[in-house]
Amino acid sequence: MKGNHPFGAVLVHGGEVVLMAENTVKTSGDQTRHAELNLVTEAQRSYPRQYIVECTLYTSTAPCPMCAYAIWEAGITRVVYGVTYEAFARVVTGGAPFIPIEEIYRLLRTPAEIEGGVMEEEGVRVYAHWPKNR
Repeated sequence: MKGNHPFGAVLVHGGEVVLMAENTVKTSGDQTRHAELNLVTEAQRSYPRQYIVECTLYTSTAPCPMCAYAIWEAGITRVVYGVTYEAFARVVTGGAPFIPIEEIYRLLRTPAEIEGGVMEEEGVRVYAHWPKNR
């Protein structure tokens, strides 16, 4: 284990995983290196925008506002996440809320297909392995 936070993301195009990314906050020393942001950065380096727009982003936990905006900027409108904002807040942040990705897309007037809570129970279990000195 590298000691990073337990988050991951994959980019899927036509049913095929084309990119995978993990959270690298601890190993990079950069608080912005969330899995989704790492994934979007690599996608933009590797593929033309039109290809990215056709993709679905899957992520282990509901994206934070920073990541949600980066996902939107990349043109991705299909997002599936595991652990919901409510479960994350209850288990990890002690109730501190986030602005949901659904609200960010609504405010930016962008139609999107967003589904959350997929395999949430399994996703929450992963937090037991999160380093306590986060």
